[in-house]
Amino acid sequence: MTIAENTIAENKVVTLHYKLTDNEGAVIDQSDDGSFLYLHGAQNIIPGLENALTGKTNGDELSVSVSPEEGYGEHDDSRVASVPRDRFPADGEIEPGMQFRAQSPEGEMDVVTVTEVSDATVTVDSNHPLAGVQLNFEVKIVDIRDATAEELEHGHAHGPEGHHHH
Repeated sequence: MTIAENTIAENKVVTLHYKLTDNEGAVIDQSDDGSFLYLHGAQNIIPGLENALTGKTNGDELSVSVSPEEGYGEHDDSRVASVPRDRFPADGEIEPGMQFRAQSPEGEMDVVTVTEVSDATVTVDSNHPLAGVQLNFEVKIVDIRDATAEELEHGHAHGPEGHHHH
């Protein structure tokens, strides 16, 4: 079976317009300027959305509701920790919502979000900010093309201006 040129499948670069909301209808994120593109099959987007897009064609519009298990996972209380205040810069103001890079016990770099601050401790959460959240997408597929050899080698899509390392 051959896959039609304009059908989403592995190794296709897909450009989307989307709006992401939570269950209360609050907009979490959106892109409607053609700047959001990804390499299908390379785990560049959450599994629940990628699975829903497989087999869709150019111009399709769909609503996709993604459970936490197929999104950013359930909120894991073991990833919340109280850290002594003196482990943070003494001259800076620390407030809930701030994010820092921190090394996990396994030696990996995590982004942690400050959730609470006292004189003695700072409570940080290394869960993804959208862990435990039902994600509701309104999606329009605006372009599908074959990935270039460079995109396949790098494992992600490149925009119209070419590749930029981040």
